[in-house]
Formats: sequence, structure tokens, C-alpha cells
Amino acid sequence: MGATPEGKVKKKLDTMLKSKRDVWYFPPQAGPFGRSGVPDRIACVAGQLIGIEAKADRTKKPTAMQQQCMDKIEAAGGKCFLVYDQETINKVEEYIDAIRMG
Repeated sequence: MGATPEGKVKKKLDTMLKSKRDVWYFPPQAGPFGRSGVPDRIACVAGQLIGIEAKADRTKKPTAMQQQCMDKIEAAGGKCFLVYDQETINKVEEYIDAIRMG
């Protein structure tokens, strides 16, 4: 991770998430042992589930399976984000900070 454009986005996202002391997160298992469509990062902040899907740039969109999973997370009361640059990562950070202040 880190060499690809998407990997660079994930690295910046992880750096931000690590900086938040009361945020729990993990990267779900990928490949044959993982579940298809699950966002790249799953976080929990003050009881709020957050799914975060990383893409290389703004032109890349979630697959149908990824979008379906994110829709289900939101229908269950969670929140999902699509990140592809520092600005979109900042939006996740703002959301997390708002929950923590809440």
C-alpha cells in the first residue's frame, strides 16, 4: 500500500484516523477471505459507524457492490464517505470532530 494513487489516499486517511485518539478503525480483510463491497475502512466514533471508501481520484466511482454496501450501512444508521484527496479526507475529519464534540 502507498505506491498506487489509491494507496496514497489510504495512507493519508490512516494518518488522519490515527491522529484521533478516540476513534476505532480497521481495514477489512480483502481478497478471497473478505466480504465483497465492504468499504476500505470501517470506523467507530462515539457509537457511530462510519464506512470510508478510498479511490485514486474524483473520476473513480464505487462499484455497484460497494455502493450497495454503503447504502445498507447508511440505512442502518451509519455514515459513509468516498475519499479521493485531502479535501474529501478533511470532510471525514470534520464529521468525526463534530461527533466527538456532540
